Amino acid sequence: MHEYYYYTKEELLKNPKIPLIVMEDNAAVFQSIAQEMADEIKRKNEAGEKTVFICPVGPVGQYPYFVDIVNNENIDLKNVWFINMDEYLTDEKKWISKEHSLSFRGFMDRVVYTKIKPELVMPESQRIFPDPENLNNIPELIEKLGGVDIAFGGIGINGHVAFNEPQDDLTGEEFLKLKTRVLDISKETRAVNSIGDLNGALDDMPHYCVTIGINEISHARKIRLGCFRDWHRSVVRHAAYGEPTAHFPVSLLQNHPDINIKFTEFVANLPE
Repeated sequence: MHEYYYYTKEELLKNPKIPLIVMEDNAAVFQSIAQEMADEIKRKNEAGEKTVFICPVGPVGQYPYFVDIVNNENIDLKNVWFINMDEYLTDEKKWISKEHSLSFRGFMDRVVYTKIKPELVMPESQRIFPDPENLNNIPELIEKLGGVDIAFGGIGINGHVAFNEPQDDLTGEEFLKLKTRVLDISKETRAVNSIGDLNGALDDMPHYCVTIGINEISHARKIRLGCFRDWHRSVVRHAAYGEPTAHFPVSLLQNHPDINIKFTEFVANLPE
């Protein structure tokens, strides 16, 4: 038994190893993430500096709010780089088609890039995805750009951030050195994602992915994670109170100097 899985809201917030922010509902979490994205871009624009984000496709609820803020406030994204976390691969370990319903590349085009005013959106060369045929590109690009300002993301049921799946054979130190790579998607992740994205069609879930490494994420100047599903109750508790191990990768971010997890009241409160 892991006691922290059963912490009340009060116990959860008492002494977490990662700062926790409880918000009213999903909309509040997503609006907050979108506002932080916009505020950081405006701050960097005013300073005449590049903005570099690591971005997820999950959570995604922040993007419509972000698009609205950018369009309404005419925020120039020409000096902004979005480095997406990951993408599904075919059995041949190539990107799935952008037209595939699961494609993260297709999602970002449909929901973000084509919704922003053309005169504001960043050029395509600054919309980056990890490429299974050029794994060194992202680590080299991040170094060239001077580092990542904020890594945004969520947490998987097994503690993954991006598709950095648990590896019990590695020490935490070894795991934190892992960079952009191709890997097998775990059974747990495939099951959970099939429920959320394919109505439970487990057999149609890809087996492979390409992911940005925990190394790139952990070296971002800020890390912001959002949690809003019912099973995030246990995930947040494990992240905030579990021991830092490669068995639950997000726990390895506990010592990051500027990280927080935003989540909803129903994640904070356990059902009676």
